[in-house]
Amino acid sequence: MAAPSRDGELRRTFRAFEPRTSGGKVFAESWWGNAWVTALEEGALDAARLMRGRAYADKGHVDAITVTPGLVLAYVHGSRPRPYRVQVRLRTLDDDEWDRFLDTAAERPADIAALLDKELPQSLAGDAAPASAPAPASGGRSPRGTRLLPGPGELEPHCSCPDRGHPCKHAAALCYQTARLLDEDPFVLLLLRGRGERELLDALSRRNAARAARAAQEQRPAALPGVRAREALAPRTLPPLPAPLPPPPHPEQPPVYPGAPGGPDPFALDQLATDAAARAHALLTTGRDPVAELTLWQDAVRLAAARPGSGLTATTRALYASLAAATGRTPADLARAVAAWRQGGLEGLAVLEEPWDPPAGRFDRARPLLLAADLPAFRPWHNHLTHPLGHVQLRLGRDGLWYAYESEPGRDDWWPRGTPDLDPVGALTGLGSTDDV
Repeated sequence: MAAPSRDGELRRTFRAFEPRTSGGKVFAESWWGNAWVTALEEGALDAARLMRGRAYADKGHVDAITVTPGLVLAYVHGSRPRPYRVQVRLRTLDDDEWDRFLDTAAERPADIAALLDKELPQSLAGDAAPASAPAPASGGRSPRGTRLLPGPGELEPHCSCPDRGHPCKHAAALCYQTARLLDEDPFVLLLLRGRGERELLDALSRRNAARAARAAQEQRPAALPGVRAREALAPRTLPPLPAPLPPPPHPEQPPVYPGAPGGPDPFALDQLATDAAARAHALLTTGRDPVAELTLWQDAVRLAAARPGSGLTATTRALYASLAAATGRTPADLARAVAAWRQGGLEGLAVLEEPWDPPAGRFDRARPLLLAADLPAFRPWHNHLTHPLGHVQLRLGRDGLWYAYESEPGRDDWWPRGTPDLDPVGALTGLGSTDDV
């Protein structure tokens, strides 16, 4: 999805999607995007118009989309030269409904983390869960939740075309493309319901701070009784120390840190606290720190690789930029190193960055093995074997495993691919058939 422009906290504009084919019955990629599509299709009066609208969406007939509270607006190209002005309205939530949503979210730090990672947990979506999810025992709206996703009949499409269908094909196309917006960023749904991303995060931070203050007040220890100095200083034999408690099975989730103007980034604090908890747990259970011997650059790659995704979300992009600046590298260098770390850990990073001269033996036997698999003669250089077309490469690690790399033909831009293997032919299987190679 193209990056949105922000005309303000309550207005976001997205560039038009490129044409693409939505094969099969499912249109969107996320359960909440398909819940939006279900609300459209179950409230429609003409299935044929829906099919034409879906085809319009696939062919890229929908121009830039603007989202504001309660409204999605775009121009859609039809059979006439001049595009039609289309809008889809959705009721915004009132203050009581937002309070219920924020109270539910504040009690679930993991759900907030998922939302910041562009995932919409079902517990925050209220009763608009996917068809496979069990319905609440009471039926309808959950007792404490707020329904975010629309139900059948809640979407109100309007179009400047003369077709009075509900919806017409142009409005249906806009609804289908809106589902793709929701796939990429569920905060679009929250904006449609009336609140911007920054406003919601600030409100959650205030609630978390208030809950933490109340908890600290309730847990204040009682005053200790006094003791005479003679008794305190009298010689005594102390009892043996109790046996240490067993270590917890896994590190706990750190608290959600409230943001403050000019203060540290709460997402960076969460990343560091989560990593520190994992290291402390490993030290407690194994007696060694797994990252104590890493260099600054290796540790930065490890931290970035632990973050889900590939640097596409705003929070992950900020993390990549910060780590790259601290190590004197570029975010592109960091992204390539993260791919190597995810391929083979510290050894995978060494294979990316440190060519070496392997001894005779396994490296020399690799070329006959490749030829026996009907592959062309790979060119050797240090521990590298490169396809004559220059698009596939194998690298031998010091651990004895072969690591596969790919590049555009004619460019020295190698990226780790696939899973390391003791067999050079096996390392290429993740890249497709030997015919493709």
